[in-house]
Amino acid sequence: MRYHLSIAALAVPLMLAGAAQAKDQKGTTPQRPNIVYIMSDDHAYQAISAYRSEVSKLAPTPNIDRIARNGAIFTNSFVGNSLCGPSRATLLTGRQSNAHGFKQNGNKFDNSIWVWPRALSQAGYATALFGKWHLNYSPEGIGFDDWKVLDDQGEYYNPDIITPKGRSIVEGYATDLTTQYSLEWLKSGRDKSKPFAILIHHKAPHRNFMPALRHLQKYQGVTFPVPTNYFDDYAGRPAAAAQEMNIYRDMYEGHDLKMTVAEGTAQLRYNRWPGGFDRMTHAQQAEWDRLMQAHNDRMNAAKLTERELAVWKYQRYMQQYLGTIASVDEGVGAVLDYLEESGLDKNTVVVYTSDQGFYLGEHGWFDKRFIYEESMRTPFLIQYPGHIRPGTRVAAPIQNVDYAPTFLELAGVKGPDTLQGRSLRALFAGRTPADWRKDVYYHYYEYPGFHAVRAHYGVRSDRYKLVRFYSKDINNWEFYDLKTDPSEMHNRIDDSKLQRQIAQMKKRLVALRRQYGDNDGPAVDAPLN
Repeated sequence: MRYHLSIAALAVPLMLAGAAQAKDQKGTTPQRPNIVYIMSDDHAYQAISAYRSEVSKLAPTPNIDRIARNGAIFTNSFVGNSLCGPSRATLLTGRQSNAHGFKQNGNKFDNSIWVWPRALSQAGYATALFGKWHLNYSPEGIGFDDWKVLDDQGEYYNPDIITPKGRSIVEGYATDLTTQYSLEWLKSGRDKSKPFAILIHHKAPHRNFMPALRHLQKYQGVTFPVPTNYFDDYAGRPAAAAQEMNIYRDMYEGHDLKMTVAEGTAQLRYNRWPGGFDRMTHAQQAEWDRLMQAHNDRMNAAKLTERELAVWKYQRYMQQYLGTIASVDEGVGAVLDYLEESGLDKNTVVVYTSDQGFYLGEHGWFDKRFIYEESMRTPFLIQYPGHIRPGTRVAAPIQNVDYAPTFLELAGVKGPDTLQGRSLRALFAGRTPADWRKDVYYHYYEYPGFHAVRAHYGVRSDRYKLVRFYSKDINNWEFYDLKTDPSEMHNRIDDSKLQRQIAQMKKRLVALRRQYGDNDGPAVDAPLN
């Protein structure tokens, strides 16, 4: 089934784009591909049905799945720093956080630094960005012909939109507006004599999760499987125990879970939180309250034990989070439909990914930040007809430093020596180079910060993961065997049977820190406090 947004602009036809290039050996002029890069915010791979999780069976993403069906799905896709701003800076620069300098949210991105959208613009591409930016006030100077972005994190309802002409409040739902702006540019806003590269950056499903009104009841009454480690006691993992991102302990009952104070009332527990309900019109707020009333009344009428309430909060979180994703999937479908109807799909690369992973109750958590699997791993799906065989699955490990080199190679543009990733083209063509990486590096810096996740760095191979947490109160190593312990519940750093593997991983960690020029944090061989 295909989903269509109720936006009148979706049906306008469009001519194929191309750009003059030197003729190849056969005397023909090859077309450089168009690039459509779609990135959501905090979209867990577990919530994409192409990844075949138990959750996604109950909340499928049919349009995002179309990209995997038409092309390739990468099953070992990772980020180097699971946080919004640093991940976005890495996407643009092809460099790890320490190299581009944007290590934690609140830093300012240097818009004059080399980025691949500007490189493509200089090489003759039409370029645009719509949606979330979150690196500084605006992408002015980055190299986009057109852009409309949310202010900072952005609001779901009636958001502030920043353009080259200034800021204004636009009535509507952020996901729909991002899709609308993108399609309008594709149809009539770009120079059709050029190939194009468009970045479609959805705010959704970032906290605080607010579905479009049409999806608010979509998963009410659906019971999602509770992770087996939802009530994790964090034994042997002091940094995991010290976090403040537990669903049943740390989520705000009003802001996050939309719980009301009593039966028959729409008043939320605690406050409505700026940037959420305060952005709604009276009509939008009234409709939201009406759609939530019966579900909240049942919760208030139930006599729940502490454990039962913890599970109820998980279900409410999942219903809101997955309901928020539904409009993203619709937007992806609208873009794919348009590309197909116009014929553009034949020479267009389409990517769907997220700026990082997210916890869906694993270890009892929401949010990201940790090196553990659910936040370090991110979805990556790509289609390119004629170049990627439909239904391709790629197991080779990739990172978000690889995106920029990939787009450069596809566009036939040479990149700078500062790039720290490499093109994925050989992988999605079905070939894994003999010298492809066997492990990936990770470094999280933001401490003190939201959710109290301690700074740490580490390395992940196909089987093992080694981590060093470093802060004044928690300074320790962790080691996991992902084959026998995929949920990372048992820290085996002191296991005498694994000391050889731990020593090997420490050597790899030293090598990767040297490779990326990362001297932040204690040296691998520095003594613990």
